[in-house]
Amino acid sequence: MTKIQKLANIKKAPKEQVLKEKSSQVNETTQYFDVVISGGGLSGCLSALSLADLTHADGSPLNIAIIEATEIKQSIAQTFDERVLALAHGTANYLKQLDVWPLINANACAIKTIHISDRGYYGKARLVAKDYHVDALGYVVGMSVIGDALVQRLGLDNKGVASKTIGSKKSAKNITWFTPDSISTIHWQAEQVNIRLASNQEISASLLLACDGGHSTCRELAKIDISQSDYQQSAIIANVACEHDHHGKAFERFTEHGPIAMLPMVNFSSPNLDKNSQGRCSLVWTLPPEQAAKMAELKDDDFAKQLEQNFGTWLGKITYVGKRNVYPLTLIQAKQQTYHRMALIGNASHTIHPIAGQGFNLGVRDVKQMADLIATALANNENIGSLALLNNYAQLRNQDLKQVISLTDSLVTLFSNQLPPLVVGRNIGLKVLNYVKPLKNILVKKTMGY
Repeated sequence: MTKIQKLANIKKAPKEQVLKEKSSQVNETTQYFDVVISGGGLSGCLSALSLADLTHADGSPLNIAIIEATEIKQSIAQTFDERVLALAHGTANYLKQLDVWPLINANACAIKTIHISDRGYYGKARLVAKDYHVDALGYVVGMSVIGDALVQRLGLDNKGVASKTIGSKKSAKNITWFTPDSISTIHWQAEQVNIRLASNQEISASLLLACDGGHSTCRELAKIDISQSDYQQSAIIANVACEHDHHGKAFERFTEHGPIAMLPMVNFSSPNLDKNSQGRCSLVWTLPPEQAAKMAELKDDDFAKQLEQNFGTWLGKITYVGKRNVYPLTLIQAKQQTYHRMALIGNASHTIHPIAGQGFNLGVRDVKQMADLIATALANNENIGSLALLNNYAQLRNQDLKQVISLTDSLVTLFSNQLPPLVVGRNIGLKVLNYVKPLKNILVKKTMGY
């Protein structure tokens, strides 16, 4: 019998036995919460904000805790080298629902067109926002911009304390931060999860949300196995300035060594930039590991020339190259999305290839799905940590996850292979994609996060 089955069987025990089991793990100083969120990064803050306005049947708000290992900081200075995220149209809409978008909009670059091409071959496809009656297929936004907006909407000062009213929304007084702090142990009980922190504080909750990243402590303590698939590729990530304005156009350029993504960014004024620099872009260049390492070590001018040679002249010359970072690419999937009174969110559940820019958006849909299920449970006066709710979450998210991984893996396999039949086939496929509207609609819908 597995641990989760044993825990489920406790529910069938007499009430006195359950109380005895609970009392053996909880002392008088334990703080109780409806939901504990492990991780105060983007997924954790977004989860808290998604739940902050929900109430019990009696009208009382959910009592929420966030555990974060680093101190919460606001107003991070933006730089040329700032890391960015590609937000799908659906993600932007969700941020609008949460009243976060007004704090992001000015620093978000709209993706109006996506240009897909295969270097050296005739196959091309274009996805245009106006064809789908939207202003943008997605947006490119700095990670610090998103993080800062979420922290502001949660109404926190730089010590993680709810402090003030922002706009028309009051501070989330029902959210308690434990920071800097981390989880030491977790005891899963029939009716709750008991957690001891590194600070020796003890807290408990009906539901634990693991938003603690690819090296999730919660996942490890629950002994949830993961599957890993090494793509034998590394991504060079850097911001670059180009001779021509990008006009909101994103590029996915497939080469014999791996794909090059150039994402449009809000322009940035800097004394380091050439006077001919018109557009700033976020580069994600996927290469075999050894080649990526060598490229990263090149002088800026030599790197710019190599990039121009492989990317082409779509945006003219590369006039400035920012800081380069290299990341090995591995597909990581948790073999379970849930555990007893616990769910994995975002990178704690899945880390995927960046080829289609869907990683963060997949995590946002995790957050939204969980928030919707909790809202329904509360409306029906049901337990928010129930096995039924968690099973429902796992089933609903599994389909989306499989579709996105299938899409990204197919693109990686198809466009990293130079066998002549595959080269011919994929270029015919790009042409078909460009002109067969139903097929294009399927791709655009998934790219937009729907």
